[in-house]
Amino acid sequence: MQANAPTPRTVIVLNGPNLNLLGTREPEIYGAATLADVEALCAERARQHGLRALCYQSNSEGDLVSWIHEAGQLYRQGQLAGVVLNAGAYTHTSVALLDAIKGTGVPVIELHISNVHAREPFRHHSYLSAAARAVMCGFGVAGYGLAIDAIAGW
Repeated sequence: MQANAPTPRTVIVLNGPNLNLLGTREPEIYGAATLADVEALCAERARQHGLRALCYQSNSEGDLVSWIHEAGQLYRQGQLAGVVLNAGAYTHTSVALLDAIKGTGVPVIELHISNVHAREPFRHHSYLSAAARAVMCGFGVAGYGLAIDAIAGW
């Protein structure tokens, strides 16, 4: 009798407000790739590392906080490798997301498609960076694959 193969560890990819508009929103900043393209990239890169990618997007801060809480449970059970979090504008405003990351202890890579430091001054500050294990910005959507590569190496 063959034993069932273990479920691969998971990488959760969380995308915040307006990222559902990728491909049409300011393509000169965010590029032409859609959210579906990003999710396919994440699934393939995770698979290459023997991981499973779960991708979620919400325009609601509360959804993102709840998903980080759920990620915390998976992490404590040894089922989660890490979280890639593109919190969009919530990066610059959300103490709730900061508290969720700190409270769960989930290893998070804060990700931005554009180089936020080359943009408007309000985008230069992140509430999340203090709790993130790493911060990536300016690599376009390729940054998602790079973030999964990093998580796979943890």
